[in-house]
Amino acid sequence: MRYVIAFFLPWLSLILQGKILSGVICLFLQITIIGWIPACIWSFTALNRMYADRRTQKIVQEIRRNN
Repeated sequence: MRYVIAFFLPWLSLILQGKILSGVICLFLQITIIGWIPACIWSFTALNRMYADRRTQKIVQEIRRNN
């Protein structure tokens, strides 16, 4: 569902991730048709980074718990 939001409303995807300033900048970028494509790419990369950070946190917690 987050990827659908990231595609249609990239600025909202960034705001939902807690990146308010990035979301506002992305909104201004998305206002232009040419800027919509980079805004969409930015949103997808931020979303992938968020999921990678979550996976890394889980791995670190498991390592700490097992030691």
